[in-house]
Amino acid sequence: MSTDWPVCKLSDLADVRVSNVDKKFSEAEVPVKLCNYIDVYENDYVTESIDFMTASASQSEIDRFGLRVGDVIITKDSETPDDIGVPAVVSESINGLVCGYHLALIRPNQDAVDSIYLAKQIAAAPIARYFGLNASGSTRFGLPVSVIENTRIPVVPRPQQTRIAKILFTVDRAIEQTKALIAKQQRIKIGMMQDLLTRGIDGHGNLRTEKTHKFKDSLLGRIPEEWKIVKIDDIAEYVGSGITPRGGESVYEAQGVVFIRSQNVQFGGLKLHDVTYIPERIHLMMQRSEVYENDVLLNITGASIGRCCRIPKINSRSNVNQHVCIIRLHDATETKSGFLAAVFESDIGQHQIARLNAGGNREGLNYKQIRSFLIPWPKTSYEFDKLNETLKAIMDQIHQWEFSLGKLYAIKAALTKDLLAPRRQLTAS
Repeated sequence: MSTDWPVCKLSDLADVRVSNVDKKFSEAEVPVKLCNYIDVYENDYVTESIDFMTASASQSEIDRFGLRVGDVIITKDSETPDDIGVPAVVSESINGLVCGYHLALIRPNQDAVDSIYLAKQIAAAPIARYFGLNASGSTRFGLPVSVIENTRIPVVPRPQQTRIAKILFTVDRAIEQTKALIAKQQRIKIGMMQDLLTRGIDGHGNLRTEKTHKFKDSLLGRIPEEWKIVKIDDIAEYVGSGITPRGGESVYEAQGVVFIRSQNVQFGGLKLHDVTYIPERIHLMMQRSEVYENDVLLNITGASIGRCCRIPKINSRSNVNQHVCIIRLHDATETKSGFLAAVFESDIGQHQIARLNAGGNREGLNYKQIRSFLIPWPKTSYEFDKLNETLKAIMDQIHQWEFSLGKLYAIKAALTKDLLAPRRQLTAS
């Protein structure tokens, strides 16, 4: 790669337009599909598969902000500087699609710059830093049009741009296909969980049906005759949560006792990629909230309320903060704890969480509510084992795809760094 890439102002490569089309609908205007902030923020490419909202726009707004294949859209305003300047490329022709408010439409001169190459350069670290440093505002941040137009874009010869764009698009496509496979497996898992948690598995390893087995009515609907409905209070020896240490994040350390927060509690398992630690002296003051293998963790406050998982074997002592509830069964085996976590994740558990949290109570769920949760409970250890084995098989498949997705993201990061970064530092104008 050249060590002296030419650099051009964005305004020399493209036309920049800041949209003023809002989400309102007026009978006096033309109905349109509106590409909004979230449509750009969550997607590398704008395609027909996005569920665009319906709004209206004047004919002059449609003429100026109607989207075409090859347009690049960036987020212009946000509550944090990190979320501005995020690009997406319009990769399909979509009738009646208009660029919405809080976005900037960048229409490249296709003879000068490839759309995907341009979007990837805008997303790269040097330009992201430039946007962050030059955004205006204190509680809400925005990019003035002059800042966008003065963005310095490294420009290699047009054929080389096309080759770079093709490589990065291929990786992007592999990522999207893998994400779609994961989403499909998640849908299969949800359907399978509903069957397993209401019908169970008989002594021959088969899913029960009412044609071949006896069922009975219960507070949770029809369940196998052998099963019973229990409350968490009937099967748990402990229900409680931790606390956030005095000093908050200032006491967190790079090693020590694992400190589990709500972001670590995910459906399908505990995620420790961004775990933090607390010192032993603080852990000793929080021993009541120490967690152990086969405890079930449930998020009880905030946007992640209802997320849950079983604690696997961790080669470290562990603790939780006040946003995470510990449920410790009397007979805390992997299969029974895994079954309980699956019930919380299923419609059975999520409907109870939604009902108890109705009204948007900021305090979230309390221990009395959690102890009152109704749980379908099989009779035999054999059935717990078979149910756990079946659920684990599909989760293993999902984890394999998630591992593949992680590798693809790593490949994308390496290629982006190798293909897009000039050897000399860019400076903002």
